[in-house]
Amino acid sequence: MTELSADPQVETRFAAVLTPHRSLSPKGFAVLMTLVCIVSFGTGLLFYLLGAWPVVGFMGLDVALIYIAFKLNYRAARLYETVDLTPSALTVTRVQPSGKAQSWSFNPYWVRLDLEERIGRSSELSIASHGKRLVFAAFLTDPEREDFAQALSKALSANKAPSV
Repeated sequence: MTELSADPQVETRFAAVLTPHRSLSPKGFAVLMTLVCIVSFGTGLLFYLLGAWPVVGFMGLDVALIYIAFKLNYRAARLYETVDLTPSALTVTRVQPSGKAQSWSFNPYWVRLDLEERIGRSSELSIASHGKRLVFAAFLTDPEREDFAQALSKALSANKAPSV
């Protein structure tokens, strides 16, 4: 979680940046693609020497498809959400991989945080207030979502408590 503040005069009580987890680093991707290329080239060469030369093109197509799939996955990883809590607003901003941002703002005194356990599926974290409901943090794992829900719930409770 990273601290954020758009306006230095507004006291931020809680700020977090939520990002999807990707287990394969760029270096790991380079190593994987190198191994895929070596195996595909070796297999293609073997089939070429056996007289099945059309297989070489399919081996190259496999490498290209694997590369494209990983690049699309890395592009999707640019999605992130920010959650900011100030005394007067709880704001969730979702930034798509394209850079398009959407923001939702709730009054923190009336907001209800709900972590719904769903049998056979991932849990669902949502914020509801005055008939509006927003599901967010969908890309987190269940344990991460639970930890985040606890932290946000504590921050919301502290925000509602009268300051001394």
